[in-house]
Amino acid sequence: MTQALPDRWLRVVQVVVLLAAFGCAVGLRVVVGGAGVTQSYPAGLVFAGCLLPLAAAARTRVAVSGRALAVGLGGAVLVCAPVALGQLLTLRPLHDTRGLAAWVAVVTVVATAEEVFLRGTLYDATARLAGEPVAIALGAVCFALLHVPLYGWHVLPLDLAVGVVLGGLRQATGTATAPAVTHVLADVAGWFLR
Repeated sequence: MTQALPDRWLRVVQVVVLLAAFGCAVGLRVVVGGAGVTQSYPAGLVFAGCLLPLAAAARTRVAVSGRALAVGLGGAVLVCAPVALGQLLTLRPLHDTRGLAAWVAVVTVVATAEEVFLRGTLYDATARLAGEPVAIALGAVCFALLHVPLYGWHVLPLDLAVGVVLGGLRQATGTATAPAVTHVLADVAGWFLR
């Protein structure tokens, strides 16, 4: 009984430290990116460069399986379908491919780092402390708040919903692989659907 209390407090401290580190990484991304943070490749890579060592230090494991990859693909279809349908119904042209290769490389690193940290490291720590529903909710809130300095407060409801979907994919598959696949593919599709 006396051992349970210190373990619980250590778990609380771990989650708080992870949240603080995440907040610092977001702040650093904004500082490096400045006014053009949404278009800044260096800012995105600095952000990813903060998150991945945190995940490594926490010994986050990301299992890759055919099922997780398939679920991630299905998640991308689910997340992208409303925007793609809107694009189709309004007959807006797709964005061209100039600059696509470099953008895909950077967005793959950044989106994967976000998912490994949010749906891997933070999810694991929070689920041990308070259960998977809380881990899904906390990851979704962090995901939504992360995008506010990049795109503004109007994105909060959409990103919160997407964060819940990504957390659900993690819960369903037991790995951050599925949400990482969904996130990367949705960002790549977003290039054409903007």
